[in-house]
Formats: sequence, C-alpha cells, structure tokens
Amino acid sequence: MKSVAIETASAVDPLPLEKRGAGSRMLVDFAELTKARLTLLVLVTTAVGYYLGAEAVRFGALFHAVFGTALAAAGAAALNQWWEHRFDALMHRTRMRPIPAGRMLPRNALVVGSCLGVAGVVYLALACNLLSAGLAAVTIAVYIFGYTPLKRVSTTNTLVGAIPGALPPMIGWAAARNDLTWPAWSLFAILFCWQMPHFFAIAWMYREDYARAGFRMLSSSDLDGARSGRQSVFFAALLSVASVLPAFFGLSSRTFVPLELLLSAGFLALALRFYAKRGVSEARWLFIGSILYLPLLLATLVLTKS
Repeated sequence: MKSVAIETASAVDPLPLEKRGAGSRMLVDFAELTKARLTLLVLVTTAVGYYLGAEAVRFGALFHAVFGTALAAAGAAALNQWWEHRFDALMHRTRMRPIPAGRMLPRNALVVGSCLGVAGVVYLALACNLLSAGLAAVTIAVYIFGYTPLKRVSTTNTLVGAIPGALPPMIGWAAARNDLTWPAWSLFAILFCWQMPHFFAIAWMYREDYARAGFRMLSSSDLDGARSGRQSVFFAALLSVASVLPAFFGLSSRTFVPLELLLSAGFLALALRFYAKRGVSEARWLFIGSILYLPLLLATLVLTKS
C-alpha cells in the first residue's frame, strides 16, 4: 500500500505544529502516521474495484469494503513507519514524521498499527467475506515483511512493494463478488504497472535521501538515470497494454479503449522525456503525470463500465 511520497506534517497544514492545540497535533500526527493521503488513494482503487465487480452496487456493502480496507491500509502504513523510524530520521523528506521527530513513541505506533491492521482484516471477514479479508492480510504481510525489510537489501523491493499497492482493487472486487476472475487480475496489472514509473520518479528525485538512509533503490547505483529511465519507459509501455485488458474482459465499453490509449500515450511521453533528459525536473513531471493519470484512467473505467 505504498505509493505517493508523504510530505512533512507542516506541509499538510500551514500552521506549525507547535502553534496548534494538543488535539489538533494528535490528529495531524495520526494522519501522518497512517499516511492519510496515500490511504485515500487506496480507498479510491478499492471502491473502483467494488463498483466494477458488482452487478448492482449496494452502498452499505461498498462502505464495508472501503472502511475495512481503510483500517488495514492505515495499519500497514503505521507499522511501516514504526519499522523504519530510525532510517526515516536520516532522511530530510521523512525526519519530521511523528516517531523520528519525537512526537510519538515507537511502541505506541506499533500498538496503533497492529490494532488497525487486525481490525481491518477482521472487519472485512465479518462485514464482507473471507476472500477480501485474506487479500487484506496478504497486503499487510507483503508490505511489512516483504517490501519493508527488502528496501535495505535489494533493489527488487520496488517490484515487491508494487504487489500490496496493486491489491486494493482486488479487495473491492472480492468484496463485491467473492471471486478473483481474470477481470480482477486486469485491475491488479494496471495498478502494478502504474506504480513502477511512479516509484522510479520518486526514487530519482530523492536518491540522495534514500542513499543516506541506506535504502537500496534503483536510483542509488544509477548515477546518470539511464536505468531508471529505461525501466520507466518499459513499464509505462506495459501499462498501456495492461490498461486495455478491462475492455478485453468486457468490463468496459469500446469507448474506453481510445480514451485509455490517449491517456497512456501521454504518460509514456513523460517517461520517454525522463529517459531522454534524466533530470530532476523530468522526474518530477513524470511523478505529477502519474498522479494525474491514475484517477483519470479509473474515472474513465467507471464511466464506460459495460
């Protein structure tokens, strides 16, 4: 359940933390610990998965799927920050998070993350079905015990980290249908491929920060950006193919295909620009493009559902 870079708490709200009341500070720290903006993206993809999978949308069931996934995603984010708080303290981008900044005790974050994660899985099991709960449990397990420790061991952490990030639409689908047919896997493929250029752009922009913390990102040994650029182009091209799959499996009408190809062509152009120039500015534009691409593609899928 990893995606966009999380800013410092002061970037979320213009008021410095020390000028807020205790309650407000706690809310901001909780939002920071659970990566609220990232969790919101997870909820959107979960809702889209439910909508595309449901023959008839029942808003109560949709709420249960989204709420249970929200608990699980928030728990995974908190556990990730608990695990990495010593390394976060070494990075300019993350040193003001609640634990490294000293505003929250590590054990408190561990308790919060564990309770939220367990609550999310149990809630999905009771309110939806065991399949959606199992997927949520796998998401948390891969994110915490796979991706998180791998970040200091191998550059393959990015591939592993894309797995939990691509599972939320499948959780929504499973909550709606209690199965995982090929159309559900097509949604997984889209989210998986999308995350790769998104991650590579972030890693390139913050490559010095990641190196300072000892994280083994692709950009750490890619001084000229050639490998990051090539991989971004490869996965952006793969994404353009994966994004056609929902239409192939009958999830969307024919109108979806030309719109998807137009969106994918724009995203691929940004990846090619990054590969050609290999600068921070180009990486930032690829990152911004990824943030725009996904909601536009998901909206197109929803509006053209068969």
